Amino acid sequence: MVSGRILAVAGCSTGGYAPPPPVARPAVFTPLGLGASYLASGAIGGQAARAAKMRAAKIRPLTTTAAYDYVARAERDLQRQTVGIGVDVIRVGNSLLIRIPATLTFDSGSSTIKPQFDATLSEVARTLKTYNQSMVDVLAHTDTTGSPEHNLSLSQKRASSVAAFLAARGVAKARIATKGMGETAPLYSPDDTETERAANRRVEIRLIPYRAS
Repeated sequence: MVSGRILAVAGCSTGGYAPPPPVARPAVFTPLGLGASYLASGAIGGQAARAAKMRAAKIRPLTTTAAYDYVARAERDLQRQTVGIGVDVIRVGNSLLIRIPATLTFDSGSSTIKPQFDATLSEVARTLKTYNQSMVDVLAHTDTTGSPEHNLSLSQKRASSVAAFLAARGVAKARIATKGMGETAPLYSPDDTETERAANRRVEIRLIPYRAS
């Protein structure tokens, strides 16, 4: 279950590009029903396996006490780095979820990141690179338009595209894992209007502190 309130991310330069207006959001912007379980589960691929990759990459773990402050500082920095573009930062327990409407990142049916979003995603990558004592999960979602099989494949490709973008900008590959969620974790169910479908189409980047076991 998502805890805490939703925060619109604040502040960065977009190189002169004027971003589109934010996508309308439900009053409570959280996944519904059983779909919420994906946020309560551990890191993609399992906590132990991911921690082993972090150790192999010589990344130092955080103490439990340090992890709380670490997430709070990362949250504040992310709020400062982007301005009014429709991205949300959500506190989920002791991790952070950066939620990006897919309409800002991808054209319909495409897994190629829009060039005009490079500046914003680059700012996110810069923060992830700075806060390198964390696992980075990239999750991509679709609406219910099209077959479940097509939507799952498209979401997997989109998650991989975002992960490759982050890695190309210095985020260690050992920290990153991806998962295409398809249409399995909607914010709106059913998604009968375009506003609801647009909210369901999204990319999420989750930061999970790498803690000493």
